[in-house]
Amino acid sequence: VQLQASGGGLVQAGGSLRLSCTSSGSIFSLNYMGWYRQAPGKQRELVASISLSGRTIYVDSVKGRFTISRNNAKNTVDLQMNSLKPEDTAVYYCATWDLPPPKYWGQGTEVTVSS
Repeated sequence: VQLQASGGGLVQAGGSLRLSCTSSGSIFSLNYMGWYRQAPGKQRELVASISLSGRTIYVDSVKGRFTISRNNAKNTVDLQMNSLKPEDTAVYYCATWDLPPPKYWGQGTEVTVSS
């Protein structure tokens, strides 16, 4: 059982990054997939989630800038991040669950936004 995240990096404020997460088929059938992030000195927070049916939820701070998408055929979930801000700097983790808290976690990918 694995979640493999990729796509992090260093970007200037206003730029874009796309995070991708691939999961094994057996866990991709769990209802929700999402992206959490943890900034230095802060608690981990849920950034965005998407259900099997495609229903999405975003934390207020990323609404209108981030888009989560899911490809059930490829067992992937992506997070398109536009208009990035320095406060988006964090380690981003993909996760999956039927009921919170998440049952499986990816290894994390670091996003750094410079001002």
